[in-house]
Amino acid sequence: MTVIDPETQAGWAPETEEDGDDMPLSTRLSIADTLTLGNAICGFMAVYFTTTGVLIPHLTGTEDGGMARHSAAVAVILMLMASVFDLFDGLVARKLRASAMGAELDNLSDLISFGLAPAYFVVTWGMVASGANQANQKVSVVAAVVVLLAVILRLARFSCVTLRDGIFQGMPSPFGALTVVAIVLLELPFLPTLLAIIGVAWLMVSRVEYPKPRGRLAVAMLSWIVLSMGMLAAWALDAPGGQLLLWTGCSLQVVMGAMIPLFATARRVNTFRDNRRESRTESRAAQLP
Repeated sequence: MTVIDPETQAGWAPETEEDGDDMPLSTRLSIADTLTLGNAICGFMAVYFTTTGVLIPHLTGTEDGGMARHSAAVAVILMLMASVFDLFDGLVARKLRASAMGAELDNLSDLISFGLAPAYFVVTWGMVASGANQANQKVSVVAAVVVLLAVILRLARFSCVTLRDGIFQGMPSPFGALTVVAIVLLELPFLPTLLAIIGVAWLMVSRVEYPKPRGRLAVAMLSWIVLSMGMLAAWALDAPGGQLLLWTGCSLQVVMGAMIPLFATARRVNTFRDNRRESRTESRAAQLP
């Protein structure tokens, strides 16, 4: 029996038992999708640990001012784990089958782990940082919204803009999220921290080109993530030199975030100059008899 929709007059045939035996291809989860869901879970758990271990103790007066080391470190480690899942789901999708839902799942998971989680971390910092006042809290909320919107715009642009293979346009959201968190953990004065966070948000929606993590670059990134987890663990456990390790790691993350755009800009300028020089040479050669 065929049911006719009275408004569209479109036919709809109910599934038979044979049709229902196999799940539609578009709704089957691949191995890459499972990794992507792990990314989303890590992002949500980062928000959970930031709330229960940092924000709530501060609001209830059961913790001294400042970021609670253990919970803050766990939250950041979870964001690092989310970036590992994000790195591997792309590699697995290229090697194995990717489902029709893969791109959508990836964007939604990235929004949680690299948009919501770091933005919430910034809001919490504005509330618990030493010397924080009501004005600072409100401004930190604005900065967090800027970060969240930057990630949303970047993910939307990534879905509808085609670029040449091997590059991203704008700072990748995992790298941007970790840079924002590193800026917060440095515990600099309020205004420099705020300006640096907004600067990272701008880089995420900019047209600066960043290389995609493939081959040796992917191995280097994975090694850096593992090293960062170790430094955070040392800081959380109050190991000797843990504070210095954290400061060093966060500083290197921020320096990399600042230097890559400079190298990309210099490379673009050099390419432009080479092209102009080549065109001039060709035009002169064409004018010779």
